[in-house]
Amino acid sequence: MDAIAAVTHDQPYPYYAQLAARPGLHYDEQLRLWLAADPATVMEVMTHAACRVRPVAEPVPAAIAAGAAGFVFGELVRMNDGVRHAAPKMALQRALAALDHALVQRTAWETAVALAEHHPVHTAAGLADWQFAVPVQTVAHLLGFADTARVADWMSEFVACLSPLSSAAQLERAHGAAQALLDSLRMLVQTSVPRPGSLLALVLAEAEMAGWNKADAILANVAGLLSQTYEATAGLIGNAIVALVRGARHDGDLAALVRHVLRDDPPIHNTRRFVAEAAHIGGADVQPGQAILVLLAAAGKAAAVSAPEAQGAGAPLYAYGHGAHVCPGQGLSQSIACAALGALLARGPLPPLAWRYRPSVNARIPLFQEP
Repeated sequence: MDAIAAVTHDQPYPYYAQLAARPGLHYDEQLRLWLAADPATVMEVMTHAACRVRPVAEPVPAAIAAGAAGFVFGELVRMNDGVRHAAPKMALQRALAALDHALVQRTAWETAVALAEHHPVHTAAGLADWQFAVPVQTVAHLLGFADTARVADWMSEFVACLSPLSSAAQLERAHGAAQALLDSLRMLVQTSVPRPGSLLALVLAEAEMAGWNKADAILANVAGLLSQTYEATAGLIGNAIVALVRGARHDGDLAALVRHVLRDDPPIHNTRRFVAEAAHIGGADVQPGQAILVLLAAAGKAAAVSAPEAQGAGAPLYAYGHGAHVCPGQGLSQSIACAALGALLARGPLPPLAWRYRPSVNARIPLFQEP
């Protein structure tokens, strides 16, 4: 077990508890990474001015820098710091906050019901496909796409560019998917007036108000919303299904179940920060160029164990990060997950299930299979 292998281990939480019991940063010689696992140190790293989301010398991973996927990656708000990050972040936050909650729930429910006919959820294989299709197609509907299935196909290929485990062939397909997605978004903007209240209309309006006038960068970040939904929300739905199979009770309160999963078995287990200048962080002297693995799952679990009375609806959810790069789509992901789970459970009992976890260095996403 190490802090990266733990992401897809069946029972990583006793190991995480050991790491979180030691306050401060600790260096892992094997991984060549600093580890932050206890809640206080995780919060310190996430808010420290010396900690960036990308290495200063490599703002875009070299493996994808020359293609369309690299362009999208380089424009993403969540992959940039400082002034370049400020206006786009404000626009996306305001657009997501203005999105009609009832519209999201209704769209997610209808999408989940329709896709359950295409991906038979009474089988493990159908359920595995359904959990990925529902979130991304819901957001594609909210953006105004007509062919949401094609968007989902592009996204399944694009997300390969975000993983260091991807092959050269997968990265090549990611470039093609990124270009196709940008072209389709551009056409959507140029050939029609975005539906009032749609996510695309809200992003465009808020971008104009924030003075964010780089059209291609705006489209890249809309694609980024789809990619985050594709993996993280699929993992949230999948881990909630795992919790139900293991006996979790919800008594009709699916929002409480989803929040429980976000604390107890979240879809995102870690993120990284790269040190831009010498700093004293978590009791350690950290040098420029070094990386910190921020163990969000360990910190969230430790906080819930140490202060269970503070885990109400307003408690921070470490899975979404903290500070300047806290995920702006918290409400959107939870609304989609709740509606999808409600539509699924309305169809009857879950089928017998076993699962393994999709290979990843940071995302915990169950892939269902026959027991």
